[in-house]
Amino acid sequence: MNDRSAMRLARLQQVLAGGGTIHLREAAQLCGVSEMTIRRDVASSDGAMTLLGGRLVMANNPHYAPAYDLDRQKDSHALAKRRLSERAASFIADGDTLFIDCGTTLLPLVGSLAAYQGLTVVTYALNVANAVSLMPDVRLVLLGGLYHATSHSFGSDDMSAAIKRLGINRAFISAAGVHAERGVSCFHFHEVAPKQAAITCAEQRLLVVDKSKIGQVRPAYFAKLDDFDVVITDGDMAPSPANGGPRIVAA
Repeated sequence: MNDRSAMRLARLQQVLAGGGTIHLREAAQLCGVSEMTIRRDVASSDGAMTLLGGRLVMANNPHYAPAYDLDRQKDSHALAKRRLSERAASFIADGDTLFIDCGTTLLPLVGSLAAYQGLTVVTYALNVANAVSLMPDVRLVLLGGLYHATSHSFGSDDMSAAIKRLGINRAFISAAGVHAERGVSCFHFHEVAPKQAAITCAEQRLLVVDKSKIGQVRPAYFAKLDDFDVVITDGDMAPSPANGGPRIVAA
């Protein structure tokens, strides 16, 4: 981070010191730079500020804390997750209906949605829903059921059917384990049904994982690597063979 970037971040933190928020566009005008420059400043910072629904907030602001407090995972590989989500956002098109999975990996993706028009977000994750609800121009479909506090997500017997009734253009899926032979897995069994339903019905299936997940096997298996069209990661994965397997995209 250079001195100019540090000065911009310090100025924005002064603005947010009272506990409010500032829109990305206003932050860029205040600092006399582009919105993309502000995004890069935040992405390369220490995580004191974050983008939520196209607005900058202090990460320790208690009003927004539920969107970030996912127990063990809340601070894990935060910078990598922001970079992964920025790369994932490049696959979005205006008018898309997006399935956004639960966890912390994909939460920064929500901050990129303001750049697109006519989006619909389908999710069973409370943290994602909270972030999207702050975006008046994005339609939200929250899939309900029994709330699971460990993952800030919902589960129900009819969630799969509800997902399959929707026209999903892109499904962004997170995972806790990605293994070449034993497939893609997560910790919580109630996540299996919505993940599999989204993978089944989406036009494009994108797995977004940081390098700490590669080589891991978790209790709840939900997909083969070949079930995905794209894998976005900052880890080492072998390139896909021609005409077979997912496309590997480096973040």
